[in-house]
Amino acid sequence: MPSTVIRAFDYQPDTKILEVTFVSGRRYRYREVPSNIYQEMQAAFAQGEYFNSHIRGRYNFEPAASNQN
Repeated sequence: MPSTVIRAFDYQPDTKILEVTFVSGRRYRYREVPSNIYQEMQAAFAQGEYFNSHIRGRYNFEPAASNQN
């Protein structure tokens, strides 16, 4: 099911960084995300709900350099 909140996301296993692009165009990098969390998000029926329940507020994050205003 396409998310109404998340446009795309990608994972870098060597650095454990999950990069999430929201439909607003804003991108954030979540640090120290275990690979199983990324895999579960990939497989989730509702990725936005999974993100809110398992990632938001649990991992440190920073804006990605190319955020749009």
